[in-house]
Amino acid sequence: MNLIEIIENNFAENIATKERTLEKSKNAIALGAQLMTHSLLSGGKILSCGNGGSAGEAQLFSSKMLNRFQMERPGLPAIALSTDTSILTSIANDYNYDQIFSRQVAALGQETDLLLIITTSGNSGNIVSAVDTAHERKMKVIALTGQSGGEVSARLAHDDVEIRVDSDSPIRIQETHLLIIHCLGDLVDSQLMGA
Repeated sequence: MNLIEIIENNFAENIATKERTLEKSKNAIALGAQLMTHSLLSGGKILSCGNGGSAGEAQLFSSKMLNRFQMERPGLPAIALSTDTSILTSIANDYNYDQIFSRQVAALGQETDLLLIITTSGNSGNIVSAVDTAHERKMKVIALTGQSGGEVSARLAHDDVEIRVDSDSPIRIQETHLLIIHCLGDLVDSQLMGA
C-alpha cells in the first residue's frame, strides 16, 4: 500500500465505523444526554474518567462543560478524575492503581451526580472499580465503550446507559468516542438553552 492508499483506508474505516455506530447507538446517545441534563438540573455534576487517550477525551468533555461548547452559557459542573497527578499517584502508591478513580468517586460523588466513563476495551480494573463505586453512591453511569463492552458492560445497572462503538479497533473507537462526546455536549446545550 502506498501512502495515499493508507490515508484513504483510514478515512474509509473511520466513516464506516461512525455510520455503524450511528445506526446502533443514536438512541443511547440521546438517552445519555437526557441523563446528563437531568443530573445538571438536579444540582448534580458530571465526573468523567478514562485511561490514556480516553483520559484526554474525559478532560476534553469536562472542559467543554465548564467553559463552553458551541454557544455562550454559564459553566456546567464537570470534573475529569484523571487530571490531578498528586491525587492519582498518592492513591496508586498508598492503595493500588485500580482505585485511582473509585476513591475519587467515593469522596466526590453524590446521588444526583453522574459518572461518565470512557474505555475502548471495558476491562480496565480502575474503570470497573469506578463503576462499582458510583453504584454504591447511587449514581447513574454513562459508559462509552467499544468492542464487546467488556467487564464494564456486565457491571452496568438497568438505568445506566452504554454507548458502544461498533468496532474492535482502539483507534476507530477513540475517534468515534470523540464524536459522541461532541454530540453529548451539543444535546446538553440544546436541552438547557433551547437552541
